[in-house]
Amino acid sequence: MSCTTILVGKKASYDGSTMIARNMDSGSGEYTPKKMCYVAGEEVPKTYRSVLSHVEIPLPEKAMDFICFPDALGDKGIWAGAGTNRANVSVSATETITSNELVMAADPLVELHLEGDREVPGGIGEEDMTSLLLPYIHSAREGVIRLGELLKKYGTYEMNGVVFSDENEIWWLETIGGHHFIAKRVPDDVYVMMANQQGMDSFDLADAFSKQKEHICSEDLREFMEENHLNLSMDQEMNPRDVFGSHSDADHVYNTPRTWYIMKRWNPSVFTYEGEGADYRPDSDDIPWCMVPEKKITPFEVKYILSSHFQGTKYDCYGKFGDTSEIGKLRPIGIERTAFLSLHQNRKEKEKE
Repeated sequence: MSCTTILVGKKASYDGSTMIARNMDSGSGEYTPKKMCYVAGEEVPKTYRSVLSHVEIPLPEKAMDFICFPDALGDKGIWAGAGTNRANVSVSATETITSNELVMAADPLVELHLEGDREVPGGIGEEDMTSLLLPYIHSAREGVIRLGELLKKYGTYEMNGVVFSDENEIWWLETIGGHHFIAKRVPDDVYVMMANQQGMDSFDLADAFSKQKEHICSEDLREFMEENHLNLSMDQEMNPRDVFGSHSDADHVYNTPRTWYIMKRWNPSVFTYEGEGADYRPDSDDIPWCMVPEKKITPFEVKYILSSHFQGTKYDCYGKFGDTSEIGKLRPIGIERTAFLSLHQNRKEKEKE
């Protein structure tokens, strides 16, 4: 699914809460209705079976109550989308992301297929992830660990970004190929913008393979990169977006313009965004993964961004601002195919008197 994700650290939000938000957009030419559900832990089955990939996964004995936003029709699986559980931990899954040919060849996606007459199940995907994670995790970090274990054992048939939040921190995880992943703790004073691409632009492997204070990854990630010659930088600095991501012509119409608009809105004075010599343009591949905002961010600002269509620019698909020949050239954030928008705030509850 095409989506746009915004993450806001607790020191960047107006009230000290962590905020995670995402649009889920239906596929081209269709609309997927959603509903909001409360699920009691005792009602969660002990085995999960994917409708799309046919993978079967045994589930932990104890499940917590949670709310989520599954597909209303359910004919293609649960697709729980996003939610918050009894432990005040939230999950939003997933942001579909892109990769490159080197990664796909080194660790192919795990797709449902036949070997002779025998069906071989695929891995897990967006249909499954919230259901496999949300009832069982007691912190954002715990969510990263559980998903990493599931990816290692079952693999995935698609590239995805998944976010976990609790009252203290936010973690963002990106899948790599069929079985690998990297995850990074979102700094408290920033916002993160994601638009269907591999987003992280820095990663501390030393931390990931030692204390894991702010970085976690697959246990064999170093060897995986070295053996498959994935890092093409001349100085061997690791930029995950370059190593694992894509920079296609389609990205410059569909993906990078959305992050460009978000940063233009929340950091208007730091950079120039239009005209000759602009620091960042809609087709820039180096738009930062995260930024410290110029003002603290409210839920209303997040909602405005996730409904936006390049207002105030020549790309506004509903307006006439400047050069009208550019109208509709770029894919906006808010579109008519958006199935739902969820925003989850996690904060410490006041002690009852």
